Amino acid sequence: MTGLDSVVPMVDAAAEGVGVEERRGVQERRLRGLVDRLLGAGGVQAERLRDCGVSSGRDVGLGSLGRLATVRKRDLWEHYPYGLRAVDAGEVVCVHGSSGTGGRPTLVPYTARDLDIWGEVMARALGGAGATRSSVVHNAYGYGLFTGGLGVHHGAVRLGATVVPVSGGMTERQVRLVQDLRPDVLTCTPSFAVHLGEAMVAAGVEPTSLRVGVFGAEPWTEGMRGRIEALLGIRALDVYGLSEVIGPGVAAESLDSEGMLNVAEDHFYVECLDADGNQVPDGTPGELVFTTLTKTGMPLLRYRSGDVATLAGPVPGAARTLRRMSKVLGRTDDMLVVRGVNVFPAEIEAVLLADGRVGSHYLVVEDRRVAARPELRVLVEASGGADSVGAALVVALRERLGLTCDVRVVAAGTVPRAETGKARRLVRWASGPAPVAGLD
Repeated sequence: MTGLDSVVPMVDAAAEGVGVEERRGVQERRLRGLVDRLLGAGGVQAERLRDCGVSSGRDVGLGSLGRLATVRKRDLWEHYPYGLRAVDAGEVVCVHGSSGTGGRPTLVPYTARDLDIWGEVMARALGGAGATRSSVVHNAYGYGLFTGGLGVHHGAVRLGATVVPVSGGMTERQVRLVQDLRPDVLTCTPSFAVHLGEAMVAAGVEPTSLRVGVFGAEPWTEGMRGRIEALLGIRALDVYGLSEVIGPGVAAESLDSEGMLNVAEDHFYVECLDADGNQVPDGTPGELVFTTLTKTGMPLLRYRSGDVATLAGPVPGAARTLRRMSKVLGRTDDMLVVRGVNVFPAEIEAVLLADGRVGSHYLVVEDRRVAARPELRVLVEASGGADSVGAALVVALRERLGLTCDVRVVAAGTVPRAETGKARRLVRWASGPAPVAGLD
């Protein structure tokens, strides 16, 4: 990793390093074009614009976005499958999506132009991590309807790097490919990075070629970053995205971004709102809201992501002039309210991984079998005496959360692993038998 921090690679300096006022002018023009496209396409977003008195893109500006309606995931579900599509069906070249309700996924149509934008922003993300045309990218994100694998793939190809499209699972094969192909870049979920690292240790394989990892698709803490870096000997960077907006590449941490993620704000205008829909100052946690300035297949005006983070300006004096977002702190829909206390699962992870005796696999269980007295149970795998570890974690969690949690230290291998996809970190238990062993 020596020397990586001194490199400030930019794939597109004209976009990533342009002056703030010049970029704002580009955003204003693209916003007006977006509004005109939405009005021309008709549908729910056009109706809401007209309800706000907007009849043309000339009627809006970045400074007046706050008076316009927002879009939520339920709007996509209510107009399933293609109700928010803004182009003719013949212009759609692929469809991606994520999980939904009632068996219906959230589907997002992409045009060729959308794929081009996706490849562009993901190439920037990989470049910011130090990847070059000579890099080999071991891509262990899942390929398919989920956007992770193909998003990284598009970006690596756009960058000119060699991509190994191994997808998720097949851990033994992945260990062998890392050993034989000697990639310098690893891309996957942070939970799979831990799983892969542990498998390498068990196999006696040293991942000496790996220099950096680009991990996303699930929230992860600084504690998890430290575990991954120690396990794999790499620099671990975060990437953010959601299929409704484009997929991975909406924002990405770079070697010079000081722990925050650069937002690709020439394509995605970001706001940070409180529960009442008001913008919050930089540094204050709020819900991320995105406007897709350039997307054509399913452009979204002020889409409420449900993700909670903080915003900040660019690193002072850095070549990149992009606004930055923090790692995701939690989601508005996964915040737990236990005996009147608001808790994000990421806060629990921060406490657990601060104790060197605790392994990287844990499970938070919101026990609501007794509605009048909900409990927070935490299963951890740890070395050392179970009683002493459990007691120490109870104290640490109480100090951090203001709650007394039921901590159970269980044997290694008890907590379910994530060999593919995202780790299951939170379970809600309302009735019936225990969702996993170790709770009773």
